[in-house]
Amino acid sequence: MKVVSKTITSLSLILLVSLSAFAKADKKDTENNQGDPVNTPDEISEYIQHHVKDSHDFHMFSYFSDGEEHHVGFPLPVILWGENGLTAFMSSAFHHDDEGKEVVESGGSRFVRLHNKIYELNPGATEVKIDEETHHATNASEPIDLSITKSVFGILLIGLIMFLLFGGLAKQYKTKKVPTGVGRILEPLVLYVRDEIAKPNIGPKYRQFTGYLMTVFFFIWILNLMGLTPFGFNVTGQLAVTAALAIITLVVYLFSSNGHFWSHQLWMPGVPYLLRPLLAIIELAGTLIIKPFSLMVRLFANITAGHIVVMSLIAIGITMQEQMTVVGSTLLSFVLSLFITLIEVLVAFLQAYIFTMLSALFIGMAVEEPEHH
Repeated sequence: MKVVSKTITSLSLILLVSLSAFAKADKKDTENNQGDPVNTPDEISEYIQHHVKDSHDFHMFSYFSDGEEHHVGFPLPVILWGENGLTAFMSSAFHHDDEGKEVVESGGSRFVRLHNKIYELNPGATEVKIDEETHHATNASEPIDLSITKSVFGILLIGLIMFLLFGGLAKQYKTKKVPTGVGRILEPLVLYVRDEIAKPNIGPKYRQFTGYLMTVFFFIWILNLMGLTPFGFNVTGQLAVTAALAIITLVVYLFSSNGHFWSHQLWMPGVPYLLRPLLAIIELAGTLIIKPFSLMVRLFANITAGHIVVMSLIAIGITMQEQMTVVGSTLLSFVLSLFITLIEVLVAFLQAYIFTMLSALFIGMAVEEPEHH
């Protein structure tokens, strides 16, 4: 416990000093008109929106030296299917340009990146022209983007980590009665998902779905925690990811459902016959649309909102420097953002738990037998 307390104290001190140094450097560079351009509320809002979106590279931070901006991060593979077929190159070819000025030639095609979206230029075009009414490119097309983006990289990384962790835990069960090392941490969590989520909500058939529920729980939980790191992961804050998870749950409980479930969906017993067709429409809408939609939006909205709130509180150190001292604004920003970040750690677990619990509940309703009604 003392070690944990000392670690938290040291981390708090490091973060406070770093934020203070950043605020001072930012103020100094602003006065020289060559510092970090993210200073005004509009620029900060744009930066936050850019942060919560997916991207083709990892951008850790930027700094200025001799009047030039330098970016620290690493590129990711860009894989595109355009007019001339499949082509691939590293995202560093764009040189961090997101305004459509850097043209990359690859596979006989010419590509530019504008607002984190890649366009394939038409022959003779040198830049993308966007129609103000339709907001579509008039001299370029959008290729099929199969790139390893930041979110895709995060999914692959967490998948590999889970294979290693749970593969090791499975091997320990073959040779030992009591797991050791990381297995001691994983075992109570595995038992919790099995005994507190799967078994009471699904019933006698819980073993068929425990593996899926454990995968969903740990996958979402670890990704949520990764989103709190400085690497900029926001995988569960991407609507496509949460939609895919919701659709998988939909497929699982639809293909596992029995006749008893569908008899209640299509011809509800115990109600007047005139109301049964209306109830059938409502029940089908709930099963096919509302349930997966609620799974998708709840996870997406809570995680995205958490990232926006944390970054907005961090920005207080910049926006309030004129009303307060540098130390005062930095300290206020640090205290508020640290408090919300601690809450986000709880939310990371809570959202994984809610998604898994609701998935188990939907599956349990689909596989329930008449005698258990």
